[in-house]
Amino acid sequence: MPYYQHYSFDLWLTLIKSNPDFKAKRAKYFHTHHNAFHKSEEDVAKIFRQVDLMVNAVNEKSGKNIDADEMYLMVLNFIHDGNINFDDVDTGHLHLKMEELLFQYPPALYSRVTFSSLQHLKQNSESTFSLLSNTGYITGKTLRKVLALHKLDDFFDFQLYSDEVGMSKPNKDFFKLMLTNVDICRPGRSAPLGDIIHIGDNPKNDIVPATAIGIDSLLINSNKKTILNLIN
Repeated sequence: MPYYQHYSFDLWLTLIKSNPDFKAKRAKYFHTHHNAFHKSEEDVAKIFRQVDLMVNAVNEKSGKNIDADEMYLMVLNFIHDGNINFDDVDTGHLHLKMEELLFQYPPALYSRVTFSSLQHLKQNSESTFSLLSNTGYITGKTLRKVLALHKLDDFFDFQLYSDEVGMSKPNKDFFKLMLTNVDICRPGRSAPLGDIIHIGDNPKNDIVPATAIGIDSLLINSNKKTILNLIN
């Protein structure tokens, strides 16, 4: 299979996946420390899921980005049935505690061939690589540390996160920003659109907008294809 000149990757459920213990421990933390109305741990977990689904839907519809701070405030508002003074919430401390908890129960590589596949592409091509990822409760700043934890960060010439640029997939402008950065990281050797590919697990957020801006795409993990299809 011929190599592309640039590979753009989604992150969640493409290269990494959540540690299920993290979500349970996060609900336990909020149940213990932010629960004046005595919600059950199950109720707190449901609230986190409800906010996550709502924010994802809003971000996909608007093309903008609701940040982690806002998401945590929504969770706290629901836990307290709308009776909370946001001025009393130290979101900075909350971020630190959640990041600490995340690295106690860190995300895992999506599969046993994730690292070796990226390594093969990097070693056998002169291609450039990037990440194009929506964020939620976990910020781009923290996700950069997750990539470093798994020694994936060195593969990528640049990383773009929705909370850092104020845009979410499937916003085509987010993909166009990626193309601009491709030109920047490849001085003197521009990559034609047909030599750029975006790889992700979500047809709506990854495949449709990639096709719309004229680059190739590959859907993996949510179908019968895997990252190995980039090599085989």
